[in-house]
Amino acid sequence: MSHGTQTLSLPRWEDSTVVVEPPGDEPGAWAGAPSAVVADGYIYLAYRLRLPIGEGRGISNVVARSSDGVTFEVVAEVTKDQFGAESLERPALVRTPEGRWRLYVSAATPGTKHWRVDLVEAATPEGLSTAPAVTVLAGDDTIGVKDPVLHHDAYGWHLWASVHPLESWDDADRMTTRYATSPDGVAWTWRGTALAGRPGRWDARGVRFSSVTVDGDTIVAAYDGRATAGENWEERTGVARGARLADGTFGEFTAADGEPVGSPHAPNGLRYLTGVTLPDGRTRLYYEATRADGAHDLRTEIA
Repeated sequence: MSHGTQTLSLPRWEDSTVVVEPPGDEPGAWAGAPSAVVADGYIYLAYRLRLPIGEGRGISNVVARSSDGVTFEVVAEVTKDQFGAESLERPALVRTPEGRWRLYVSAATPGTKHWRVDLVEAATPEGLSTAPAVTVLAGDDTIGVKDPVLHHDAYGWHLWASVHPLESWDDADRMTTRYATSPDGVAWTWRGTALAGRPGRWDARGVRFSSVTVDGDTIVAAYDGRATAGENWEERTGVARGARLADGTFGEFTAADGEPVGSPHAPNGLRYLTGVTLPDGRTRLYYEATRADGAHDLRTEIA
């Protein structure tokens, strides 16, 4: 869900604290892809755990709870086997206006480059572990869909997802961000491309929203981008801005000029930036970043 104002704070790294360690200490072992919600006096954080290719890939999505935003206890977990998936990617954790909990899960179809998004829903965060799944963004033979970002307001449900072309195996890492709307957060209507890569720039190969911040009719997105296929999995973070249209939907976004934010450790990945507004008005950021040994950990800092 969205939060905060139209400004977007970016990580400084030197002020960050590790929240979740990866399940290994080598490249391809990741903890991250966070999604965060403030509810009932706690911060709830959903994230993905991953092992290297050949050792399991995205093994699970975890939901954890914290009173201070740094130390978390696990309250729910879903595994790739529950979805018949080869891998899981970024989950989107949402609390509905009715107070129910939803987890949108990105699941990879075995033996392909195809992705889909499934939804599990429960009365409590703990119930997400065993809730039945329904596919809400199926993709098709031409596109894979994953990593949704959601926002709900008076106009209904809004979603931005990473869409990958499947015409060529070697080009399936390319990605654009597409926008969809829904009356209930389950049945979605695609509205068009929200953001695409810019030829010759740091995000030329692909772009993926990681969070949105809405203030009235203005919206700011944090997004992951990469220039080449070789930078796959090591995207860096940029900012794009958009506006609400007359019908309540959101239009295309414009990427900000300037260089992206990355980790100080090569190959400098810093991605899936999201944040929550604290009671004192400050923002707590969460993101996944490359550490010195090449693995990725999940970090937090106060903006």
